[in-house]
Amino acid sequence: MPSHEQKDAVVQAYIDAFAKGDPAAVAALFAPGASVEDPVGTGAHVGHDAILAFYTESMKTGAKLKLEGPVRTAGDYAAFAFSVSLAFKDTARIDVIDTFRFNEDGKVVEMHAYFGPNNMQGM
Repeated sequence: MPSHEQKDAVVQAYIDAFAKGDPAAVAALFAPGASVEDPVGTGAHVGHDAILAFYTESMKTGAKLKLEGPVRTAGDYAAFAFSVSLAFKDTARIDVIDTFRFNEDGKVVEMHAYFGPNNMQGM
């Protein structure tokens, strides 16, 4: 099982990839066959190609992520709160909590994003 430091580094790489607008760097954090449900309840994007396509579209908004506290880890999971600023509107912000489940190689096998309309401001 990956250590707290390894999981924390993956979360930071995720944040950094958004800063660079690099969807391939995000997709590389995921194991083959991984799933992304963003937000929860909207259906999962499964597999490398679907995950890359999802993040390619997501980054077209100019989204930038900022951690809003420490990464929490337990077992195979990491959870982290962050805010998303969107480039199309200076005041647009979304408050999100993501969970990552990791495999023994330190790759993300499952991601869930938790947010809804009440977490969106200035949109």
